[in-house]
Amino acid sequence: MADLTKLTASGLAGKIASGEATAVEVTEAHLARIDAVDEKVHAFLHVDREGALAQARAVDDKRARGEKLGPLAGVPLALKDIFTTKGVPTTVGSKILEGWIPPYDATLVTRLKAADVVILGKTNMDEFAMGSSTENSAFGPTGNPWDLTRIPGGSGGGSSASLASFQAPLAIGTDTGGSIRQPAAVTGTVGVKPTYGGVSRYGMVAFSSSLDQGGPCARTVLDAALLHEAIAGHDPLDSTSIDAPVPPVVEAARNGSVRGMRVGVVKEFAGEGYQAGVMQRFNESVELLRELGAEVVELSCPSFDKALAAYYLIAPSECSSNLARFDGLRYGLRTGDDGSRSAEDVTALTRAAGFGPEVKRRIMLGTYALSSGYYDAYYGSAQKVRTLISRDFQRAFEQVDVLVSPTTPTTAFPIGERVDDPMAMYLADLCTIPSNLAGNAAMSLPCGLAPEDGLPVGLQIVAPAMADDRLYKVGAAVEAAFIDKWGHPLLEEAPSL
Repeated sequence: MADLTKLTASGLAGKIASGEATAVEVTEAHLARIDAVDEKVHAFLHVDREGALAQARAVDDKRARGEKLGPLAGVPLALKDIFTTKGVPTTVGSKILEGWIPPYDATLVTRLKAADVVILGKTNMDEFAMGSSTENSAFGPTGNPWDLTRIPGGSGGGSSASLASFQAPLAIGTDTGGSIRQPAAVTGTVGVKPTYGGVSRYGMVAFSSSLDQGGPCARTVLDAALLHEAIAGHDPLDSTSIDAPVPPVVEAARNGSVRGMRVGVVKEFAGEGYQAGVMQRFNESVELLRELGAEVVELSCPSFDKALAAYYLIAPSECSSNLARFDGLRYGLRTGDDGSRSAEDVTALTRAAGFGPEVKRRIMLGTYALSSGYYDAYYGSAQKVRTLISRDFQRAFEQVDVLVSPTTPTTAFPIGERVDDPMAMYLADLCTIPSNLAGNAAMSLPCGLAPEDGLPVGLQIVAPAMADDRLYKVGAAVEAAFIDKWGHPLLEEAPSL
């Protein structure tokens, strides 16, 4: 039998459905791969071996009884450690929640289980999803399988690395300012930020509530679409959830085409700070879109230049509010409670010990921006910029069907290179942040390797809110054309571990 860990999620699902492989065999193959390589990669914070095998056995039992199974039944998945999972540790990459066992499942987890997806375990991440490199994890960094000395992106670097190292065929990430798309770009995988409210946030530990969005990560566009369909849909437990039908993402992924579509190129996403090889691969992708029958239109979205500044006022402000609940009194870490200190002192000591430097930095920034006398000047002004960005998108989508850009200005940078330079780190999300501020849908997929360093480059596709199917229609067409050009999926080129 072919190496089960190298197959796509849809390929594995087909083998399980036909009886060529059992769900237990598929799960055991991936657990063995984790055992073999994750000591080097550090994609996982917790591997739920017993739970995964129990889920796999349940799938095999259902198939033996002739019960109807979903399109992804028995397929393994790596879950970002930001979703509450009943009976399984959920740390959000932070010491302040180390060892915490949630008593309930997030809605996304409930839907994965209902779809008979096998959850292998929880993946590493920047603490509370604050970062672009997974170096801010309290439990150590994750390596990029293309080059273990480089970052796998962030905050969801564990999920992207699990895909690129063939430890899982599917993964879940969250995207607050690019934390699904940026890791996908630098690891040569596919990552999708659904329309805000398209996937339930109930049970997802909040960083910035108006920006956070869970979404699918995979090695192919079709696999991402199948996972998207499994987790999306209205949730009455989430007040931000959209009560509307899920866009036909799987159908779009199976019928990829750009012929007759208008594709916009945003001129603000180029220039100083962009790696030459990244721009070369992006320009080649634009030419490919023309060859496939799309009309390419250059557009200007002037407010996008202010997106980074607006984001780093809005996100820290919401972080300051959301993280106030971690006080050492109700759950998680508690430090200094020896009977001689007040509750306020215990809270202060707990937060000092439990939060890492980047989390503290953003809490302080947000608290300052929300303080009396500065609210209108900082947070209020940032929200006005957010409105301008949304209007720029609205005007752009009156002229084109989708927008395209590089996903990241550079390829994966070396671990440690930007740790002491927050501004350089924040620039990694330059192209992805506008879509979070506006709430529309966006995807990153591989578009080749940069000639300077041989590392993956990502192409970003952006669609209007609730037009997520356009991402998959365009993405599938581009992916098929690149595979024809390369003769293989990009990830077959990744060095073995």
